[in-house]
Amino acid sequence: MADENFPGWHGTTILAVKRGGKVVVAGDGQVSVGQTVMKGTARKVRRLQPGGRDVVVGFAGSTADAFTLLERLEKKLESAPGQLQRACVELAKDWRTDKYLRNLEAMLIVTDGAQIYVVTGAGDVLEPEHDVAAIGSGGNFALSAARGLLETDLDAEGVARKAMAIAADICVYTNGNLTVEVLEE
Repeated sequence: MADENFPGWHGTTILAVKRGGKVVVAGDGQVSVGQTVMKGTARKVRRLQPGGRDVVVGFAGSTADAFTLLERLEKKLESAPGQLQRACVELAKDWRTDKYLRNLEAMLIVTDGAQIYVVTGAGDVLEPEHDVAAIGSGGNFALSAARGLLETDLDAEGVARKAMAIAADICVYTNGNLTVEVLEE
């Protein structure tokens, strides 16, 4: 439970777009405390290489909590090479049932270039229906924009960059300093 005397940490928009045999994960760099931007260049999209295979993870929420989850995910991927869904489900089960992990406040978007999953502390492992997923404060803005941009001829990276720019124009907790990672199917 959050301390009412401490202003909430806000920030982050993470977006994943799958199109044309590629998955692009883009994340902004803003971290805010209350009404103050604490940092504008945070890197919230990471490339993992468990067993030599690339996996890209974007996170929203507490950075320390997210890094704890990234380490756990990497171990799950090492124990189940090439089985992203299984690793995500195992992480979600641990996250939901473990007394320590249960208190972690973060969300993840995970992709291996073929599949995209949103993993939450509620035990969810969600695969988006429309090849677009978004999390974070500006996630709904980016998701809406990307869904609309899928009607254009833009490639996956073009959709992601434009949708993130739209989210940054609307959401005060999102900026235009992007980290972009691309994986091919």
